[in-house]
Amino acid sequence: MEQGSAREGVRPAYAPGAFSRAPADGRTRECRVPEQARGERAGGERAGGERAGGRPADGEQARGEHTHSEPPAPRAVQRHSVRGQILDALRAALVDGELVPGQVYSAPALGARFGVSATPVREAMQRLAVEGAVEVVPNRGFRVSERGPRELAELAEVRALIEVPVMLGLARTVPAHRWCGLRPLAEATVTAAAVGDRAAYAESDRAFHRAVLTLSGNEQLVAVADELHRRSQWPLMSGPATRRADLLADASEHTALLDALVSQDLVVVQALVREHFAGADR
Repeated sequence: MEQGSAREGVRPAYAPGAFSRAPADGRTRECRVPEQARGERAGGERAGGERAGGRPADGEQARGEHTHSEPPAPRAVQRHSVRGQILDALRAALVDGELVPGQVYSAPALGARFGVSATPVREAMQRLAVEGAVEVVPNRGFRVSERGPRELAELAEVRALIEVPVMLGLARTVPAHRWCGLRPLAEATVTAAAVGDRAAYAESDRAFHRAVLTLSGNEQLVAVADELHRRSQWPLMSGPATRRADLLADASEHTALLDALVSQDLVVVQALVREHFAGADR
């Protein structure tokens, strides 16, 4: 029979999109695209909405033509399984330190905390075991893995080897207006950091990095980098919890990086990217 208990305060799963919020001061920053970039974005469009060659711009109807509107395709309904919600909640509890490294937790006890049976909790914990976040303890439950500074430093080094050259390459090829589209994600990290919500910050931080790397078009790279990023967010075996000031400093690097990318200042981009990953092992 499994033994152990969960600590108070393990939170429910987060709703998708819960971190796309306005900055802590309630204001959104305007993303100004340089004049040259705006000209490139126009892609040869002429006044009056026509493209070169006399064709109407995308989405416009030529004179004398009739179009038949069609009903929009139905959106796929997002159905989140109980196991998925429990998995999200457990990951948040890991980041928050509510699940303590070295402690053993039983599926029935955690299930009682969440108001569900032990089965979805056990399935979620088995997934975390595959990821290396917990270890299976036969007849008892799951022990939260204990990590030291060396493992965190190694993860930061591998992440830098993957992400730094990709980001520098994207800085040279991605137009400014594409970077502007990532502004809400960067500001979401600032919002989470401002209130000291480590779990919310972890999610928004990974969302920002995923969005940047997605511009590379390499899905395998995005998946590998995201998994390394997730593992780097688990708490250390000992030491103080991440401070609010540390979260704010990290979040400010996201917004500064976007500013440099929009202005296409490659020197500043390179310095910020390397500095950002140099601090990832702290």
